[in-house]
Amino acid sequence: MSIDSVPAHHGSEPWQEAAAQSSSGKKVSRLILATSIGNALEFYDLLAYGYFASTLSKLFFPVHDATMSLLLTLGTFALSYLARPFGALVLGSYSDRKGRKASLMLSIAMMTIGTGMVALMPTYATIGILAPIGIFAARLLQGFSAGGEFGSSTAFLVEHAPHRSGFMSSWQFSSQGASTLLVSLFGAVLTGMLTQPQLEGWGWRIPFLFGVLIGPVGLYIRKRIDETPEFERVEKAESPVRELLATQKARVLASIGVLVLTTSAQYVLLYIPTYAARQLGLAPTSGFIATLVAGIIAIVLTPIVGHWSDKVGRTRFMFGAGVLFFLTVYPAFLLLNAHPSLLMLLAAVIWIAVLKVTYFAAIPALMADFFPTRTRTTGMALAYNIGTTVFGGFTPLAVASLIAATGNNLAPGLWLMFASVVSLVTLIWARARLGAR
Repeated sequence: MSIDSVPAHHGSEPWQEAAAQSSSGKKVSRLILATSIGNALEFYDLLAYGYFASTLSKLFFPVHDATMSLLLTLGTFALSYLARPFGALVLGSYSDRKGRKASLMLSIAMMTIGTGMVALMPTYATIGILAPIGIFAARLLQGFSAGGEFGSSTAFLVEHAPHRSGFMSSWQFSSQGASTLLVSLFGAVLTGMLTQPQLEGWGWRIPFLFGVLIGPVGLYIRKRIDETPEFERVEKAESPVRELLATQKARVLASIGVLVLTTSAQYVLLYIPTYAARQLGLAPTSGFIATLVAGIIAIVLTPIVGHWSDKVGRTRFMFGAGVLFFLTVYPAFLLLNAHPSLLMLLAAVIWIAVLKVTYFAAIPALMADFFPTRTRTTGMALAYNIGTTVFGGFTPLAVASLIAATGNNLAPGLWLMFASVVSLVTLIWARARLGAR
């Protein structure tokens, strides 16, 4: 029985039915909160690192060339993603063998430790080469823990309410919008109120210290949730990884392919504060204001699209948004560079955010449909983290490198056009071969 369906007893009083519905609603809200808070913390951490990349480059990767310093910072950001597929295999398999709840508890604990390491790490000026090594180690731990978060939390939501899987699982990405909003707010306030020496001296630590506080709250909430009925009923796989790779490779590849566009778009948005300051010459607060608006759009629009995907199908929304991405993203960056201003930046970011939300809201439910219960977490976790590693974690580095090598400030638009083609082709193939709806 799903958690939001309460058996109706004949002859029950109206107040009893209302109380049952209220209790069911509270259970749904608690489940959404329990799973979303970990996903939000994962995304909060990587956004904080990406948004404050320019400051971190000076403090932990100081070289004479500012561009090289930034590339080293973004390179560390990208390389840390190599731990995510390993985390996906280990924590995903653990979830399919021992339970969604057990994996969710472990991942948020490790994520909190990694965030604390970044928040408290002494700078290069204090401990020398140990500073960048320490930052890299913290990012590896965060990447490993994040590797199991998406698969376990998505499976948890879908299996508790399979008839509303699009709506329930869409909160995974809505929580990322909340993270974007929060980190952007920190960025706008800190860069607006603090001097550069203050920001580099202690201000950059504030967002990471706040992230450390989220962890214990999430751990407490997750401890109080129940395992999914679907997982408890199913026969457990002896080796989920072996079964997945032996029988479901095509489903893993399809999941990676549909992720390419959404993860590339997300990490281009993550790079926007740096892009706005370095390529457009706008005030540092401009980029944070734009991404803050993108966060609001994700929070509000994602559950709406997720709800409608339960009614009309996942791939219709995704295909339409993908085509619009391909047709409009390059002109958006062309206009932005021709008329750089906060207003034009807001217009471009809002348009990209709306298309991204429309495309990605249904992806968690679509991926959950691809895999059976006994290998669902392992399959989703592996596909999601390969996709985010190759086309997400390396996107800021790829865009910055393309700009540095060619001098073409329109590189983000070209990158997203390429991502659109990959995902659209995959969607067509998934609909024909896997019956994706």
